[in-house]
Amino acid sequence: MPRSFDSPLPIDAVLDELARTLADNNTGVLVAPPGAGKTTRVPLALLDAPWLGNKKIIVLEPRRIAARASAERMAKTLGERAGETVGYRVRFGSKVSRATRIEVVTEGIFSRQILDDPELSDVAAVLFDEFHERSLDADLGLALARDAQTGLREDLRILVMSATLDGARVARLLGDAPVISSEGRAFPVETRYLGRKADAPLERQMADAIAMALRADPGSVLAFLPGAAEIRRTQNFLSERVHDDAIEIVPLFGALEAAVQDRAIAPAPKGHRKVVLATSIAETSLTIEGVRIVVDSGVARVPRYEPDIGLTRLETVRASRAAVDQRRGRAGRTEPGVCYRLWDEPQTASLAAYTQPEILSADLSSLVLDLAQWGVSDPATLAFLDPPPAPALKEARSLLHELGAFDGDDRITAEGKSLRALALPPRLARMIVDSHRLGAGEEAAEIAAILTERGLGGDSVDLEFRLDQFRRDRSQRASSARSLAQRWASQVASAEAPLSSPSPLAGSEASEARSRGRGGESTTGLSPGATTGVMLAFAFPDRVARNRGNGSFVLANGRGAAVDQTSALARAPYIAVAELTGTAAQGRILLAAPIAQADIELRFADQIETADEISFDRGAMALRARRKRILHAITLSDAPLALTPSAETARVLADGLLASGLERLPWSKPSKQWRDRVMFLRKAEGESWPDLSDDALAARRDDWLVPALYDKTSLKDLSSGDLSDALMTLLPWELRARLEREAPTHFEAPTGTMLPIDYEAEQGPTIAVRLQELFGLTTHPSLAKGAVPLVLELLSPAHRPVQVTRDLPGFWRGSYAAVRSDLRGRYPRHPWPEDPASAMPTRRVKPRGT
Repeated sequence: MPRSFDSPLPIDAVLDELARTLADNNTGVLVAPPGAGKTTRVPLALLDAPWLGNKKIIVLEPRRIAARASAERMAKTLGERAGETVGYRVRFGSKVSRATRIEVVTEGIFSRQILDDPELSDVAAVLFDEFHERSLDADLGLALARDAQTGLREDLRILVMSATLDGARVARLLGDAPVISSEGRAFPVETRYLGRKADAPLERQMADAIAMALRADPGSVLAFLPGAAEIRRTQNFLSERVHDDAIEIVPLFGALEAAVQDRAIAPAPKGHRKVVLATSIAETSLTIEGVRIVVDSGVARVPRYEPDIGLTRLETVRASRAAVDQRRGRAGRTEPGVCYRLWDEPQTASLAAYTQPEILSADLSSLVLDLAQWGVSDPATLAFLDPPPAPALKEARSLLHELGAFDGDDRITAEGKSLRALALPPRLARMIVDSHRLGAGEEAAEIAAILTERGLGGDSVDLEFRLDQFRRDRSQRASSARSLAQRWASQVASAEAPLSSPSPLAGSEASEARSRGRGGESTTGLSPGATTGVMLAFAFPDRVARNRGNGSFVLANGRGAAVDQTSALARAPYIAVAELTGTAAQGRILLAAPIAQADIELRFADQIETADEISFDRGAMALRARRKRILHAITLSDAPLALTPSAETARVLADGLLASGLERLPWSKPSKQWRDRVMFLRKAEGESWPDLSDDALAARRDDWLVPALYDKTSLKDLSSGDLSDALMTLLPWELRARLEREAPTHFEAPTGTMLPIDYEAEQGPTIAVRLQELFGLTTHPSLAKGAVPLVLELLSPAHRPVQVTRDLPGFWRGSYAAVRSDLRGRYPRHPWPEDPASAMPTRRVKPRGT
């Protein structure tokens, strides 16, 4: 039987069933609503279980504040202090002793524990609290614990606990584990929908709603906002509206000092009220005494990893139905309450049912490295509730290869084991190791602390300023972070062979340049060759960036990003970027440091390529050549290069000329006509004749234009004769004689006059001829073996058009009489016979007097 407790909680009703379940099974799922007491009551209830023996219970919490608070509360229930029977382990502090039998740990801490001790030799049970939050560490921890249980420790108990969870799905994952449900005890909560104005700042509307709630209802307020910035702004707005000294306004988010967080969750003094402005950190696990009013913004900030650019960015999204239900439940923990929602009631139905699991949207490099340490290359062999996405896995493996953590068979290397041992993302572990080899391990560890602990060192975009602030900060949180950084640096130093001589990475000729930071000034505290930018680039080589002007940068990965033009970084030729947000096309740089070009060329020499680039200058209609030294998408140097004609230059020139338009080529009249003649016969006779349209000529550039340009580098080098010869190659030999017969360049009139044929005319091939030169012609002239009549534009003796015909005999028989009647008075010296079909053609006029 589980032990009894002085103060009853709703979860007590199922503790006996839970005890029996874990006595008979090594897995279980407990579903209990918020406020039921599962977090602080279940571990204590299992302390006397026979299967526990002299081993410990590990309780996983998603956040440090929840781990500390729940451990303190359980210890208080036992009449003890944290660190005795109940203790905790979190990143910046632990309270455990030899007497500790319940350890409350954050999910990341547990992942390290089980990887270092797969058998969990001194652990009898692992309790996953608030598993519905589905952090990456929780999913990994459960998968590893289940693997250890099935392969090494059949006696290990695993209990998954959650308030809002698909218990049946988790039960199947654990081999059809028994599911225990607690009804809990929730006081009624009235829900009031306030709507939200799209044109007003969220923080102002939240401040208005909180002020209204304080006037309308008694009790303390818990307000949910997406992030620290919104909390600060809401706090400012609210201070303008609330002037009651009995009302305390306090923030609550992860980056705050532990003492500040503790004050936020502590009960308000008697006769006082409290307004807690919190992120989603306060959705579960924590009970804030006296809260009976919840004001919910309806949004949350979540990380989203984009494998194609290797970036994790925070997105503000609508909270899920499960999340807003959790938030609403905070108002009914101890008495009836009220929940104000900043949206309209119908919108609730459109919310996603659950918050997306982190494993589906996170950087998986740490997970893949941990799995490799576990001996697993395929995550599908482990019990993941949601399988890791293939694109993110591919990107993670690629990164680990780049960092030297994986060998060619995706197995963890000795270097990878040293990186994993640091309990940091692989990029940051790589930074500390490489910086240590330059004698700057401690400085790199401080950078890692700032990057992993939001808010340390302030919010400047310049990492050097943040480092300076961090080193000056005397708060407990900063001191703990510095101590942790020192442990990281010491860990690397003890694992690495001492540097008996300067690292080959440091270089000799450029070592002085390496020790300079912004503007050539010495960077205080850094070893030669290890500027802040260099160390940052060790972690993010793909985010070394070149200034394009006005604070706009292009990153080595090809993405664009910008920094505020008022920042000193906006004038740096090169920077290394640690954090950015925004779209892939144009991001906003949140944290970076300057890096010298000499450093880039030395540190990444093996990745820098020299490329001779040939481009087409449309203005000059000529080729230009430049020699570039590039680091992926970044151009480090660019100089003109003498151009030597070749097959490659011919192709580039051809493409440039074609893109400028075929009409820019040096067409002569004969060349244009030749092309028109071929196209005429293609239309008349079919595809045996080549297609010489603009599109076809462009598509066949390699057959005619490119060979003509082998010895040329500009349009002016190409003569009209060269173009004509090139075009001629497109017409097979057997068609050339037919071209002259079936589409001649000229028509010979009966008088012997050679008349050019216009093949571009809209009505078809046309000649313009004085009608007297056609006297005696009884058949209409034609082309293409007689298939196409030649269009005759008949002219007066003054070369003015009088008739257009495709039927000359018909003209003689018909409208000629009217033309003769109209013109012979105006042109009396020209012959106008009554029967032109039998008259002699002539180019002459009649002698005077005849």
